[in-house]
Amino acid sequence: GAEGFYRDHADDYSNPHFPEIAALLKQNFSKFDCSGGVLDFACGGGEVTQVLQQAGVENITGCDPFTFDLYERQTGYPCLRFSFKDLVKGAQPGRYSLIISSFALHLCPVKDLYPLTWNLLQAAPLLVVITPHKRPELEKIPGITTDWEDHVLTQKGKKVNLKAYRFG
Repeated sequence: GAEGFYRDHADDYSNPHFPEIAALLKQNFSKFDCSGGVLDFACGGGEVTQVLQQAGVENITGCDPFTFDLYERQTGYPCLRFSFKDLVKGAQPGRYSLIISSFALHLCPVKDLYPLTWNLLQAAPLLVVITPHKRPELEKIPGITTDWEDHVLTQKGKKVNLKAYRFG
């Protein structure tokens, strides 16, 4: 599982879909409100943060219980250590104008998606999810709506999806 993988690779993790993540963030950047800070949730090595830094965003915080050292080393930004379970149990990561989670929420157990999403959307009005799957389908949670969606194709022709969610 994820815990075992990150126990072995937390210091050298690199998302192989960085080009697709960067493309999605760049083509949707004008829709993001970064003025109140951005939480890069389940941030890995900071791929999302690096793209936002290049776009001039400075108020960024990472959050990852496994790769926090790698994130801080590669980005120079602080990293919270909350896990999915921590947020499901009510941990509060702070207040932001935007939360972006890339290549992570599809790993959350389905039974935990509602409380996790609820707590993330308490921390920011917009949650952007980048995933190599149709999962998670947060729009199936009562009270959550999809604001917009986008996708890019990998070199092999597979979709990498971006969905923006909010209450409503």
